[in-house]
Amino acid sequence: MSELLVCVDFSKSSINALNYAVLLANKINCDILMVWVNKPDKSDSLLPFDNQSLKLDIKSKFEELVEKYSPKLKTGKIKYKLRKGKVYQEIVNQAKYDDAYMIIAGTHGVSGFEEYWIGSNAYKIVTYSPCPVVTVRQSFNIKKTISKIVLPIDSTMETRQKVPFTAELARPFDAEVHILALYSSSVKAIRNKVDSYAKQVAKFLIESNIRCKIEAIEATNVTNSTIEYAVGVNADLISIMTEQETSASNIWLGTYAQQMVNHSPIPVLNLHPKELLKIFSK
Repeated sequence: MSELLVCVDFSKSSINALNYAVLLANKINCDILMVWVNKPDKSDSLLPFDNQSLKLDIKSKFEELVEKYSPKLKTGKIKYKLRKGKVYQEIVNQAKYDDAYMIIAGTHGVSGFEEYWIGSNAYKIVTYSPCPVVTVRQSFNIKKTISKIVLPIDSTMETRQKVPFTAELARPFDAEVHILALYSSSVKAIRNKVDSYAKQVAKFLIESNIRCKIEAIEATNVTNSTIEYAVGVNADLISIMTEQETSASNIWLGTYAQQMVNHSPIPVLNLHPKELLKIFSK
């Protein structure tokens, strides 16, 4: 059975990520692995992990979570793992070792100077992960299902690569996919390309028996425009590529994925670009 890896440090943010993982696991038939990392302190020294009392405390907390969440899983199992090192590296290594289907990571979100000077573990996990990553804000109110997924489409060829996996996730929930055509340029040829890609995506989804609709909006900042639209339609998930179209405003604000992870109040599904899928070359 496939596995969802959840980053757990027992904060409200990580527990909310765990709740989201349960929602996903029950629809796509996955086990859940909770991972806690004994991270270096400011002196780059690890916490006294070999201290028996610390081990027992962490294991006790995990056993409580296993007891609480096991009855909520319909078919899968919930387990836990303790690792030592840098948080994002250990999470990524565990995902590689287990060939995880997806990573679920909680995030508090940051703003101002924090966004530029403090490295976000959630974003680092997104950057180096070997599999898709869903980032979940602490304040997000998790529902009983995923009913709407926003799928932003721009003029880059990579933008369509997220479609098959998004469809795979939408199908068991019978979720409606909102294909969001982002016009970030006034050049007619570019806007026509966005329209063409959006129609290709809609054709693929319809043939896959997935409900969808196309919306086109002007987008000076693709991050803000995507978030505003998603909030407006009460979406449950935003699906993006980690490398997306850039604009003058985005150059100074950081990468598209980083902005989304830091600012979206709605969970974000992050996927890495790969070679263009043949399905869209027909």
